Amino acid sequence: MKKLTGLIAAPHTPFDSSNNVNFEEIDKIAKHLIKDGVKGIYVCGTTGEGIHCSVEERKAIAERWVSASNNQLDIIVHTGALSIIDTLELTRHADTLDILATSAIGPCFFKPGSVADLVEYCATIAAAAPSKGFYYYHSGMSGVNLNMEEFLIQADKHIPNLSGLKFNSGDLYEYQRCLRACDGKFDIPFGVDEHLPGALAVGAKSAVGSTYNYAAPHFNSIIEAFNRGDQEAVFNKMTNVIELIRVLVDFGGVAAGKVAMELHDINAGDPRLPLMPLTAEQKVTVATRMRNAGFIQ
Repeated sequence: MKKLTGLIAAPHTPFDSSNNVNFEEIDKIAKHLIKDGVKGIYVCGTTGEGIHCSVEERKAIAERWVSASNNQLDIIVHTGALSIIDTLELTRHADTLDILATSAIGPCFFKPGSVADLVEYCATIAAAAPSKGFYYYHSGMSGVNLNMEEFLIQADKHIPNLSGLKFNSGDLYEYQRCLRACDGKFDIPFGVDEHLPGALAVGAKSAVGSTYNYAAPHFNSIIEAFNRGDQEAVFNKMTNVIELIRVLVDFGGVAAGKVAMELHDINAGDPRLPLMPLTAEQKVTVATRMRNAGFIQ
């Protein structure tokens, strides 16, 4: 089982003015991420609005990312959907692609009531792509808040292709337990961008996040400063990150993030409903504040 290292971007799905997927922009995003030193991508997750896309769109998006990445990025395809039927169809399709792994978030309406129920749910999905690894997407946004250390211990016996967790929680105590579960067998990429230094301090080797789409060089510089023991530099560089996160909190992470991509000459369009598009005035404000944060030129 390969363990990820470095930054893994959760790329936006670009939409055109008619709110259709803009596949040509995916090619531009891939080139941009590779140039910025990103090591992999997590396709059609939260930032990629996978839940807002149809099954056929998601299949086409995954295929385009494979061709656009040209074997230069580790690819994880999120196949989770509200319907298990759609999830399995997307997962079987992903198994035919040249990717590293599939992944699924917990169902957000009818939720697994126990760790054992979640393990059975994930085992069913992972079995639909037996040639790929599988990462459970642990996020409070799903409303599934179960013990992830216990999940790994139980899943180890039932999911032969389990790679680990996409860990989107600031609970670093739980994160440390997951890193050690089953003798450290599993890969646990960390998913809260603003807590990256804390995760590095307790053992993180990779991180999945939306801000790595447009600020990867800055975050790579934080990792480099951490690795050489320059905590003052880490502290100072996180000041910029705090200002970035303020913008995302004020205007919405997906919508504001798509504006940030415009600063790299990439048109990711507006998000799909129920996420609201920003007004022209708001977009100017976001762009100005992103520039003022000091890491987007």
